[in-house]
Amino acid sequence: MNAELTFLNALQALRTPALDGVMRFFTHLGDSGFVWLALTALLLAFRRTRRAGWVLAAALLFDAVLCNILLKPMVGRIRPCDVLTEVELLIPRPEDFSFPSGHTAASFASVTALWLAGKKRWAMAALPLAVLIAFSRMYLCVHFPTDILGGAVLGTACGWLGAWAIKKLEENKMVRSR
Repeated sequence: MNAELTFLNALQALRTPALDGVMRFFTHLGDSGFVWLALTALLLAFRRTRRAGWVLAAALLFDAVLCNILLKPMVGRIRPCDVLTEVELLIPRPEDFSFPSGHTAASFASVTALWLAGKKRWAMAALPLAVLIAFSRMYLCVHFPTDILGGAVLGTACGWLGAWAIKKLEENKMVRSR
């Protein structure tokens, strides 16, 4: 954890008012999965993108259960802002645990789901947003780097699970997404 705290302290040295605003903007896009849920709703609204919408919805559902309901309480990791008490928080202090990063997990679940649903251009466009959301969580000192890494790995796995689940439902004719 020492190397992680050193890294987070170094990030704090980069802070500027303009960058603070940019990072708050990107982190708020990930609040409660807002941007990804909005994208899911948009994809589900149109017939030609409906399957991708179902894959994304399934990925986000897996992510919510695994990350927020199971892993965060089970691991119970404190947040870096609770350790680095001299850091001024620019956002309200999150009330849940730190590991894994839910913002990051939802972001990478979405990118992976889009890719596996055949929306590769959409996935490539979403990837920089996912990375910025993830980075903003470290910049704002609410996640350790390993929280971000864990969120990215979990999110990628949830994207795969979402694609697998929709494929199985289609094979069993339980859902018609095309």
